[in-house]
Amino acid sequence: MAEKTPRRRMLEESLAESPEDAFLRYGLAMQCLREGDVDEGRRRLHALIADDPAGQVAAYQQLGQSYLEAGEIEPGLTILREGIARAKSAGDGHAAAEMQFLVESADG
Repeated sequence: MAEKTPRRRMLEESLAESPEDAFLRYGLAMQCLREGDVDEGRRRLHALIADDPAGQVAAYQQLGQSYLEAGEIEPGLTILREGIARAKSAGDGHAAAEMQFLVESADG
């Protein structure tokens, strides 16, 4: 893996001080994905969802999308469908619609 960027190091340091901060956790997961550390980014998104399934709608979308982008269609669709249900339950129609679009695009 390539050397960590300054942004990633800063996020990791901040998270060490506030390990339960969902915003920092999500930010670090996204930074991992941006840097190409897909396994670590996915692991962190899965952990966010496991800790707060109803409150992490964005994590479902990003995680599902990462699978779709890698050609891993079935896991991506499964996560996105769960995310759609969570978004609808939370009253987040916009996120539900975005994930539905991803599902429809992947389903062909």
